[in-house]
Amino acid sequence: MQLAETHIAENLETAIRFQEYAVGIFKTIPTKSGIKKAIKKNFIFIDGNLATTSKHISGGEKIELFESEQSSSFERLELDIEVLFEDDFLAIIYKPAGILVSGNKFVTITNALSQNLKKSNKADAVKPQPIHRLDYPTSGLLLIGKTSAAITTLGKLFKHKKVKKTYYAITIGETCCAGVINLNIEHKKASTNFKVLDTVKSPRFKFLNLVELQPKTGRKHQLRKHLSVLGNPILGDKEYFNDGLILNGKGLYLHAATLDFKHPFTDKKIVITKELPKKFTKIFPNF
Repeated sequence: MQLAETHIAENLETAIRFQEYAVGIFKTIPTKSGIKKAIKKNFIFIDGNLATTSKHISGGEKIELFESEQSSSFERLELDIEVLFEDDFLAIIYKPAGILVSGNKFVTITNALSQNLKKSNKADAVKPQPIHRLDYPTSGLLLIGKTSAAITTLGKLFKHKKVKKTYYAITIGETCCAGVINLNIEHKKASTNFKVLDTVKSPRFKFLNLVELQPKTGRKHQLRKHLSVLGNPILGDKEYFNDGLILNGKGLYLHAATLDFKHPFTDKKIVITKELPKKFTKIFPNF
C-alpha cells in the first residue's frame, strides 16, 4: 500500500465516532459509505493503528489514508473556490458563471466543497452542502451548511424569507426607474423588487440598464422570467429573450451580489458582498 492522504484531527468539543468525523476530511472519499469501505479494506490508520467504525476522535489524532498500489487512483476534482466567510457552522462561497451547483456532472460546486472548506469541529459535522441554488450561467454568492443542524436551520431561514438576497443584472431596452414585479410562476406567487441604477445607450440594443434586484420569493428562473415579461430581458439570456437580441459568447449578465441574514447559531449579523464581475463594469465603469 501507499500513503494517499494524511489528516490531523482538530480539537473537538465532544469526542465523536470516527466514521462520523471522517466525512469530508479526505479529498478522495467524500461520503460516509466510502469511509466505511476504506475501513473494511484496512486502508485507514489512526495514530498508526487500523481504524474502526467505533473509534472516537477527540483531537490531535493522525489519520492516514492508504490506497493499493495496484488499484487505480481516485479521480480528484481540482477546483479552487473563493471562500468569503467560514466558521464551524456555515460558509459563503463565490460561484463563477458556467459551473453547476450540483448534479450528475463531475465538475460541480458541491463536489469541490470538501477540498476548499475546513472540516467542522461540531459533533454533527457532515459533507458541506449548498442551501440554495444558482443557475448554471449565474455568478455570485452561495450559502453552504457544514453541519446537520446548520443545513436544516438555514433551509428554514430561506423558507421563511429571513435571508435577504441582492442581485444585479444588465437588461435590454427602455425601462422605468423602479418598481415591483408580481407575476405567478408555475401557478405560484412570485414577487421581485427592482431598481434601475444606470442606463447607457447601445448601438445594437438601443439601451442597456444596470438593475438591482431583490427577489421576495424563490421560484425557478424567477428574475429571468420577470424581467423578460417586463420587456427587458437580461443581456446574454438564451432562454428568455426578445427576437434578434441575443448576445452570444459573453454569458448571462446576472450576478448574486449580497447575502444578508442573522447567523442562526451566533446571532451575529452577516452581510457578505461580492463585487460585480468585470464584464459588468466594462459596460458600467462607475460601478
